[in-house]
Amino acid sequence: MHELARTNETAFYVFDVKKLKERVAYLKRSLPQDVELCYAVKANTFIIKELIGSVERFEVCSPGEAEICAGLGVPEEETVISGVNKTPDVIETMVASSDRRIYTVESMTQFELLRSLSGKYGKTLKTLLRLTNDSQFGINKSEIEEIVRNRNDYPCLDILGIQFFSGTQKTSFKKLRREISHLDELLIKLRDEYGFEARELEYGPGFPVAYFEDEDIGEEELISQFSDALCSMQFKAKISLELGRSIAACCGSYCTHIVDIKRNKGQNYLLIDGGMHHLVYFGQHMAMKHPVLSVLGKENEEICEAWNICGSLCSMNDIVAKQVLLPRVSIGDAICFENTGAYCMTEGISLFLSRDIPAVYLKKENGDFLCVRKSFETSVLNTPKY
Repeated sequence: MHELARTNETAFYVFDVKKLKERVAYLKRSLPQDVELCYAVKANTFIIKELIGSVERFEVCSPGEAEICAGLGVPEEETVISGVNKTPDVIETMVASSDRRIYTVESMTQFELLRSLSGKYGKTLKTLLRLTNDSQFGINKSEIEEIVRNRNDYPCLDILGIQFFSGTQKTSFKKLRREISHLDELLIKLRDEYGFEARELEYGPGFPVAYFEDEDIGEEELISQFSDALCSMQFKAKISLELGRSIAACCGSYCTHIVDIKRNKGQNYLLIDGGMHHLVYFGQHMAMKHPVLSVLGKENEEICEAWNICGSLCSMNDIVAKQVLLPRVSIGDAICFENTGAYCMTEGISLFLSRDIPAVYLKKENGDFLCVRKSFETSVLNTPKY
């Protein structure tokens, strides 16, 4: 890591493949034996290939993600095509080429699209009916019941079961237990009232990640209680858990260099060549919590002073952390932020101020570093063409 910090002129990410696979193994050990994992690729597209063979499915929410997965060799039968905007032309191309993918039904409009395409191409399409969580996602319970009631009218749609996702960073087992109970009741009702034996429940529990110092989420106990609740369900068919952040976060590190040091009105400031456009989940807390970080090469040095760490954007909001205790630092030192494997590189405002996009490295299981995306200028993306 020290060598990468020396050779990279600006900020970069590192995703540790060994940590990633250890995380997947931990989740599989901790969950009921027959529960499968579905990776939400929106969390981090750079680790998809490393997860092939380790997870059972990949959730794809856009044409761009579908193209990435295809290019990386994700088997079609392991993809769940999800998302609120299933572009008709793209979905038709998928249906025309294969009947191996699974499609979620996010709206009655999407249901009609899939029904029409299945008939047009004479292909049986596997579907999951997404139950809404009282938001813009999914369809109502009554609509699910209507589809199930009339399922014989749709012979080319193979309705596998239900899909449900209600949020992220959920630390309350009581909420998870309520959700499991609610899903179980619906699945049993579909069986008892409509004779529909769902073969699958895909559930996004939104397991939390500890991003900040002294943050105790009690993960081991939470997953243990969650597993017991799954095992107590009357529904006994296949369960797959859709996870993104919980799988990816721990494998990522984000390194950024100190480019300036100053003291304004009694406050110490470190200016870095990254910022909130790269560390979205740290920046959104307005720096009131301290992310897990270290100064590369000075991990064992004595802590001596408090600093406000600020990014390169011309925005008052670009404060990564306030009053962080650090060893003696100098311009050119690199600060490494941990647990940045999910969303940081894709959900930040990366094009703001036309700063460079960071490079991305994979740390392979043998310890070697592989550059999978070079740093590049964003000015060309922000320049109008006449």
